[in-house]
Formats: sequence, C-alpha cells, structure tokens
Amino acid sequence: MDYKAGFVFTLLIVLCNSFPDGAPPDTCVKDRFNQPNHGQSRPQPLESIPYQVVASSAYYEPGQTISLTISGNDLFRGFFFQARDPTTQEWIGEFIESPNVKTIPECASVTHADNRDKTQAIVVWKAPDHKQGQVFFTGTVLKDYKTFWSNIVAQIATQ
Repeated sequence: MDYKAGFVFTLLIVLCNSFPDGAPPDTCVKDRFNQPNHGQSRPQPLESIPYQVVASSAYYEPGQTISLTISGNDLFRGFFFQARDPTTQEWIGEFIESPNVKTIPECASVTHADNRDKTQAIVVWKAPDHKQGQVFFTGTVLKDYKTFWSNIVAQIATQ
C-alpha cells in the first residue's frame, strides 16, 4: 500500500470512529461551542428534535445535586452538556462522573463515554458549595456522527 492509500485509509478510520468516547475538552472553547466539529455536518433544526432533555430543577442551594435526563424513542449515540449561569453565561458547578459518562470539569460539562446506542442517559450535576442561584443546561444530542441537534436548552421538570 503506498502512502497516499494508507493516508486515505487512516482518514476513513478516523472519520468513522471519531470521538467514540465523548467530546474532547476543547469542545468548550471552540468557535461553535456546544456543537461538535464533525466536518461539514451542521445541527438539525431544533423543532425536529426527537429527544427530551429535562433538568430536575433550575434553582440550586449550595452543594445540591440536580439530575439531567436525556431520553427519546429514537436511539442516540452521544451527548455533550454544560451547566451555565443564566445571568452571566459562565460555567458553574460540576457534573459527577459515573459509568458511561465522562466529565470535563474545566467547563462544567459532561459527555458520553461510549458510542453505544442509548434510549436514555441520566447525569448528575453538583452545585457550587458556597453559592445558590439559577442554572440552565445547554448542549448537543447526537443520533449519529452526521445527525445531531445543538444549542438545546433543558426543560425543567414539572413537580
């Protein structure tokens, strides 16, 4: 195999298997934050999203945990979500690491840790220890490498 064919083969493998274990940390600071860098692929219209993203609360007390549930009838492969202050847009708190979930503490984010099909994912966010206030969760759900919805804002569960 000559080097050109080897390069094309390697590139195909990379494109087919990119980020099987979640978004890289630099996702937090890319030009299109909250969106994967999947070549020419762009997000689907939000009105067509087949998934629900629901937070258990929009308000927190010091050290409180809030669950974020991603679910739907369609299978999905991955996700990336951040916790943000609605007033300042700053990243706040931290997600708790759990099986099949990878946290990115530098930007209060969480992502999938495998690319297996899912019908639901539940992640847990922990509020700052010395602060109370409001939080919102925003991010992306990926059906597959080319099909994803970005800039999703989690709904708040009704009590």
